[in-house]
Amino acid sequence: MLLAMICGVAVATVYVAQPVLAQIGSDLGVTESNLGWIITVGQLGYLVGLVLLVPLGDMVDRRALITAHLLASAAGVGLAAVAGQLWFLLAGLGLAGLFAVVVQTTVAYAADLSTPAERGRTLGVVTSGVITGILAARVLAGALAAFAGWHSVYATLALLLAVLAYLAWKLLPTDARTTRASYGAVLSSLGGLFRQRVFLSRGLIAFFLFASFGTLWSGLALPLAAAPWHLDTAQIGLFGIAGLAGALGAARAGHWADHGRANTVTGLALLLLAASWWATGQATWSLALVVVGVIALDFAVQAVHVSNQHTLTTTYPDRTSSAIGGYMLFYSLGSALGATATTSLYATTGWHGSSVLGTGFALAALAVWATTRGAVRPGSRGTLTSGGIRPRC
Repeated sequence: MLLAMICGVAVATVYVAQPVLAQIGSDLGVTESNLGWIITVGQLGYLVGLVLLVPLGDMVDRRALITAHLLASAAGVGLAAVAGQLWFLLAGLGLAGLFAVVVQTTVAYAADLSTPAERGRTLGVVTSGVITGILAARVLAGALAAFAGWHSVYATLALLLAVLAYLAWKLLPTDARTTRASYGAVLSSLGGLFRQRVFLSRGLIAFFLFASFGTLWSGLALPLAAAPWHLDTAQIGLFGIAGLAGALGAARAGHWADHGRANTVTGLALLLLAASWWATGQATWSLALVVVGVIALDFAVQAVHVSNQHTLTTTYPDRTSSAIGGYMLFYSLGSALGATATTSLYATTGWHGSSVLGTGFALAALAVWATTRGAVRPGSRGTLTSGGIRPRC
């Protein structure tokens, strides 16, 4: 549960700005054209961290690494909490985004702490913390900002991160390394993963999976704020609770993965993902169907995400940090594509066009799974070679 809390709070630093953008812009005098940088700078820092920081988990004691990254992230949001100018805010959010990749180090650490028989269950619980952080950040940040201003959101995050850093250092077991690898060798092994069929198949599935996820959560506010609903920001934020219910329910996917059904769960969940878009596509006339669709979509996304991570940590047990970090690059790029495409498409085709787009991404992920499912076999492992990671069975 501590690891899940670390993931939830750390990932919130990247997403918490979304519901308070308007308030930040008004307070700092930021034009609408520049507001996007407040979101983008954290995402860019996160991408850099995935490549340069997460692989460190394959080299050093991850208890110390998690503690240090939490403190650095706390420093970043602390700067944001006292920012009075845009450049100062961006510097703080960039730093926080860079070290928010402690999430991926934590997920890999949780997988390695688990016995093989319980790895999926553990990943399900810890990854639920990630989804909780993403969705709950939107709801809680809006409420806190309305009560005490946007500065209080980042001040609260800084305090929570500092407390979690203390608890991580005191409560987590040390992570002694049995082998020593240079930083260059670890980065080389990360590059070698992109030549492996198992890794690429799970990565491509994640790319389209989170493109579909981003299409929904970056675009759903548009039809809900328009006629006939005219919902305000607080009301729209409540749909995050429905998504949270679906995501938490999918923690069961880890249990299924432990029983050798990760690949089957992935295929069935992707079918559910595609079907969920029929319900969310009715946003212009039925809020009840939107709720059903949101629950189904987040359940499907979480189930696939947990199954993918179980497959990767099982296939590459000696490079779990690099495997998870590289996999999350696909996640980030897919999310960015979905967010950008849905808003552009909505302007010309309305929510119907966005729904078709989300369905298309889901079907693309399903096609990747159908054509590569033979690449994943129970009991496969990966070993480090001079050329990178090589799967073996």
